[in-house]
Amino acid sequence: MLRQLPKVRLVVNTSVGLNHINLAECWRRGIAITGAGDTKSEEVADLAIGLLIDVLRKVSASDRYVRRGSWSSKGEFALGLKLGGKRVGTVGLGRIDLEVAKRVEAFGCAVSYNSRKKKPCVSYPFYSDVCELAANCDVLMICCGLNEQTHHMITREVLLALGTPEGVIVNIGRGPIIDEKEIVQLLVQGELGGAGLDVFENEPNVPEELLGLDNVVLSPHVVDLTRETVSSLCDLIVGNLEAFFSNKPLLSPVLDEWTNCSAVRFRHHPFCFATSRVTKVDPTISLTWSKKMLKYYILHFSL
Repeated sequence: MLRQLPKVRLVVNTSVGLNHINLAECWRRGIAITGAGDTKSEEVADLAIGLLIDVLRKVSASDRYVRRGSWSSKGEFALGLKLGGKRVGTVGLGRIDLEVAKRVEAFGCAVSYNSRKKKPCVSYPFYSDVCELAANCDVLMICCGLNEQTHHMITREVLLALGTPEGVIVNIGRGPIIDEKEIVQLLVQGELGGAGLDVFENEPNVPEELLGLDNVVLSPHVVDLTRETVSSLCDLIVGNLEAFFSNKPLLSPVLDEWTNCSAVRFRHHPFCFATSRVTKVDPTISLTWSKKMLKYYILHFSL
């Protein structure tokens, strides 16, 4: 695409993930990239905790139990598990992970993490090996981005280290971070306690084996989709575009990891485009959106 658009100088990315953008090639061409900034972190963390509580307390499963009349015909529902006191490990420790950590700490959970490097700004226990992290956790939260290093990072070995009968994994990052064939097999065989999954390896296709499991909670990649988030994100997109065309620092630049600058300026901007994964939005909401949101949809280019 970049070869076909040689005058592009800005990529406006509306998702937290960057795996659909060739960052190195953009930087080589001098193309600026903006991200979602911190507009989605709280909402993503909220749903991560929601999925976790749902799996542990069997909220969705008990709802189905009541709706199909099993409460009156079969009696009391199976016991769930409490969240308080659980050992929660996060794979990565970015903005979203920190929001997740803040929330589970409020429930009395102990937090630890895995990352490429130990973070000096936090006191959480650090594990350089994700399998060792899993072995020392009751819950594994996947919030990191997808890249060559994290593709299928969560292997069968990691899942078994998390273990049974109560080990739970929540993935709100990207589907291919987990080896999907392995997690499906372990869940079906009862070798993993449960899973809360918002993302999948071949979306929108979800493994059929998961559909009948009461210890698995599924959602259709909606972790960041709230009305408030969409509104804030549209304001951020328009702000980045206005900054770009005014030759001002971008509001949420994605910087080359070898670049030390804190702001990005470009004096020439013959062309720019916006990218995102395809998103379905309730059309009734658009009636109340501002002109800024209409500008966003004019410039929106879905990948």
